Amino acid sequence: MVNLYLRKTLIYTVRLTQRKTKLSLLFFGLILLISLKGYSVSSDDDIENRSDNFCISNSSVEKHSNNDRSKVIYHQNKVPEKGIIDSTYIFRELAFSYANANEPELACEFIEKYIESTLDVTFVGHSYFDQINTSKAHISLANKYLKQFGWCAIFCFYVAFVGFFLSMVLNLRKRSDRVANMLMSSFVLLHSFFMIHVAIHFMNYKYYLPHTLYLSTTFSYLYGPLIFFYFKRVTERYKFKLIDLLHLLPTILLVILLLPIYLMSREEKLRMVIHHEVPYITLISISKLISLLVYGVLVVGLYVKSLKSKLYVTKIFKNWQRNIVFFCSAYALSYAVFAILNISNIRSGFLFNFQVASIAIMVLYVSYSAFVQPSLFGNLRKVTSPPVVKNKIVNNKYEKSGLTQSLSLELKSKLLLLLNEKKIYKQNDLTLQKVSELLDTTRHNTSQVINEHFDLNFFELINKYRIEEAKVLLKKGERNKGFNIIDVAYEVGFNNKVTFNKSFKKYNKITPSEYLKLFAA
Repeated sequence: MVNLYLRKTLIYTVRLTQRKTKLSLLFFGLILLISLKGYSVSSDDDIENRSDNFCISNSSVEKHSNNDRSKVIYHQNKVPEKGIIDSTYIFRELAFSYANANEPELACEFIEKYIESTLDVTFVGHSYFDQINTSKAHISLANKYLKQFGWCAIFCFYVAFVGFFLSMVLNLRKRSDRVANMLMSSFVLLHSFFMIHVAIHFMNYKYYLPHTLYLSTTFSYLYGPLIFFYFKRVTERYKFKLIDLLHLLPTILLVILLLPIYLMSREEKLRMVIHHEVPYITLISISKLISLLVYGVLVVGLYVKSLKSKLYVTKIFKNWQRNIVFFCSAYALSYAVFAILNISNIRSGFLFNFQVASIAIMVLYVSYSAFVQPSLFGNLRKVTSPPVVKNKIVNNKYEKSGLTQSLSLELKSKLLLLLNEKKIYKQNDLTLQKVSELLDTTRHNTSQVINEHFDLNFFELINKYRIEEAKVLLKKGERNKGFNIIDVAYEVGFNNKVTFNKSFKKYNKITPSEYLKLFAA
């Protein structure tokens, strides 16, 4: 009986030993498999002390041919104590090893994986990749992540600077329609912000300044209302009403929608940029396109209405309105293409740059017009028809003149602007040639316009304006006392008192002294 029990015990012990042997062999087999596949196992502390646990050298890289593809196998000097696989470390070491093995495509693949994992875009410029930095793959990756400063960025910053400067100048102009200028300056200012955002994109600074995410998106629904109300102002002298604030409702809703994104941390925004995560991009792009199209139709309607109106508008101002309508239409159409590219995450190429170019040209055109033709941003006046001088006698010497009626009316309007607002008659050295240069026409045309529309010659017209201005100054001077007549003469443009007295008496039948006595009495 005892022998039987001993025999069973011995058999059970042998079987248990065999099972343990099999488990041990399986365990060592798994370790060997992990080692052959090149996985590195490490804890966070082991990663920070990589020099103690791992060593990558030229001798640790072996190439094996398999279907004409190179494989790199890692050999680790030590097995980590903790069993946590760190993919970030693997990506980095694979990138280093493939670069060392002169495999730029594979190296760049793991460089990008490392960037997506750690958000460290400067990893592309690591000195370990110097030997592959001339390869197409690495150049493409460097252009994508590293800071760039090319002509496109310089041009965008230039346009933005011009736009900012123009916005400031328009709002500081005196004797102008401040409401219309405020609307146009705001329109240009928002596009200047957009150009800065594009410049940041071209320079790859979106990775270094992630808080610029959605920098110009906030204003997406303001472009249409601004240009619409500008046209209403300059064509109808429109005055704002409280209900017009409803046009700001889409912008307010957009700000509320994007507020959680604006409040994100730098790291969260950077992760969105690197992983091309652009929330609401489809919604914003489509709704902005609809906004531009709706307001574009309204602007075209106002323009057509102004053409049919009986209100007199100079040819220069008509051309200005026509060109603005054209640029706005081109902008809306180009944005339709831009929206499709944006939704598809395509932010380069000709079609993308076409949208940027259309905005740049529009900003530069408005700026050019503001400085070359400042009257476009002057006071707005309603005139039902061009003023006509009664009993106008057309001199026979102008019968063969090449001056058309439309150009003649346009030159007259410009001349009245120079006289009434610029008060050029106060210049004591004013000549017909200078006035012609200001009107951008010939002396002959200027003389013809003065003769036909004012029934005066050049000096008679200038002296008439000078005398009217002198009468105003004499009235003010009499009320303030201690005023000198000769000072008035110089102020209004006369060079001496004799000529002033002679001209004053010609138009008023009395001398300046007698004119003052009338108010003194």
